[in-house]
Amino acid sequence: MEKLSINKIKWLRNLHSKKFRASEGFFIVEGEKMIAELILNQAGDIHCLVQTDKFSHVKIEDSNIESFQASEREFERISTLKNPQGILAVVKQNAVKAKTFDFKKNILILDGIQDPGNLGTIIRSADWFGIDQIFCSSDTVEIYNPKVIQASMGSVFRININYGSIAEFISVTTLPVFGALLSGASCFETKIPTPGILIIGNEGNGISPNVAKLITHPITIPKIGAAESLNAGVACGILLSIWRK
Repeated sequence: MEKLSINKIKWLRNLHSKKFRASEGFFIVEGEKMIAELILNQAGDIHCLVQTDKFSHVKIEDSNIESFQASEREFERISTLKNPQGILAVVKQNAVKAKTFDFKKNILILDGIQDPGNLGTIIRSADWFGIDQIFCSSDTVEIYNPKVIQASMGSVFRININYGSIAEFISVTTLPVFGALLSGASCFETKIPTPGILIIGNEGNGISPNVAKLITHPITIPKIGAAESLNAGVACGILLSIWRK
């Protein structure tokens, strides 16, 4: 197994940057479980594998995959995690394949989600509730962000995710459009049909005005206590559970 060179370490560290990921067409997946999910779902082509002695037992049967041995100190330099797990894969950006959407099934739309942890959590929640189509506005955080990948816990490899104009996307369907707005009807008293569309907005500003105009059925999660707002990921989870009830 080849040792990491200084140039390889530099290249791997540069993959922490969105701009570099886009130019190179690769992203990082960390942890044995996450890599196993990637392989299980046949979600993408692994370019190389880097591991410490702790994970020297992990073998991938593909002669095209480069394997590198790293010391714990070297691994800390290339890891995107605060507590590195000792194994990572560099994957081609075909791992999350955008396919044609099926308008006979439920679709979750995300408008301006900025926090990578929130996006990863939403993807994981959607997977839990059987929603396998997510359309994101162009200003939603990139799915190849390491924090998105990690927070999704492998669900990102099972969901059809695409980006673009929400207005253009909705214009080609007659599905009812539900959106989380403060002025909406109580979600506990509203039946969200299947198939349908549910829109979740930005963490701080909610659904943008231009997208709000497209909502045919505004709904809200009634406030009972004194909290100012709900985390976008939490709000999405509540609405997904009601949708699939």
